[in-house]
Amino acid sequence: MSENQKVRIYIGFDQRESVAYHTFVQSLIDNASIPLQITPLAVKNLNTYEEKHKDKSNDFVYSRFLTPFLNDFEGWAIFADGDMVCQTDIKELLDLRDDSKALQVVKHDYQTKAHQKYLGNINQDYPRKNWSSVILWNCVHPKHKILTPDFISNQSGKYLHRFSWLEDDEIGELSKEWNWLATEYPINKQAKIIHYTLGTPCFKDYRDTQMADIWLNQFGRSNEGMEE
Repeated sequence: MSENQKVRIYIGFDQRESVAYHTFVQSLIDNASIPLQITPLAVKNLNTYEEKHKDKSNDFVYSRFLTPFLNDFEGWAIFADGDMVCQTDIKELLDLRDDSKALQVVKHDYQTKAHQKYLGNINQDYPRKNWSSVILWNCVHPKHKILTPDFISNQSGKYLHRFSWLEDDEIGELSKEWNWLATEYPINKQAKIIHYTLGTPCFKDYRDTQMADIWLNQFGRSNEGMEE
């Protein structure tokens, strides 16, 4: 990687849990060894995209698929949900890029332990659940050219979250430590990215859940220096 290269990261943003976004960003900054170019996927700022879906549990359910478009269909970029904590140098994830793949994800294979998550949202099981919550995008891959704002706003969640525009062998695999599902998986305090998929500890109902202490410590870090 050249000295002037940076990690381009697109992060899901929902105002209802904006503190989770800022806590995740703090964790990325704390551990990064090279510059980061961080873009929040706040729907109100995506002036080329019209959100038409009615089945979204948060504001970035569909906007994540804009990543190649927003990255000008060039180079590599990372998408991640906003309800995470990164415990390692995010450059390590970028270094796993495989030019033979259109994208790389953790290929979770599980059934959820909880049927409801934060803000009362239904937590359904479905094929390839949570695959799209961390995506290492090969933005230059020709098959991503269809992922325009208009195309995404008119596609179903089933089509998008299962990466139906790709062949299975074009989807590369990352190890689970890059998208460790708190509560759904056993405690793993060494996970590289912890995903609080059922609810971040910013919500009172999740403050005592598994690995909540890691999130709360990182939240405290993001507030250092503020007056009581």
